[in-house]
Amino acid sequence: MAPVAPDVILDTKGLICPMPVLKAKKAIDVLEEGQVLSVISTDAATRSDIPMLVQRLGLELLETIESSGVIEFYIRK
Repeated sequence: MAPVAPDVILDTKGLICPMPVLKAKKAIDVLEEGQVLSVISTDAATRSDIPMLVQRLGLELLETIESSGVIEFYIRK
């Protein structure tokens, strides 16, 4: 699978719940339909929080990549 090319990258490394989710919601709000947001986090809670946000907003979670304690989510609006 080819890597997803995000339109916007949101780096929330070092932030803890609820900040990554709140910042992701703000970033999603300004995206155009079809654009992709990458959320990068080190907070383990985002493993469940970001997918729940995506589902609640009716968006598409394209991919989740986890490596060395960093979690990256690709969300299409």
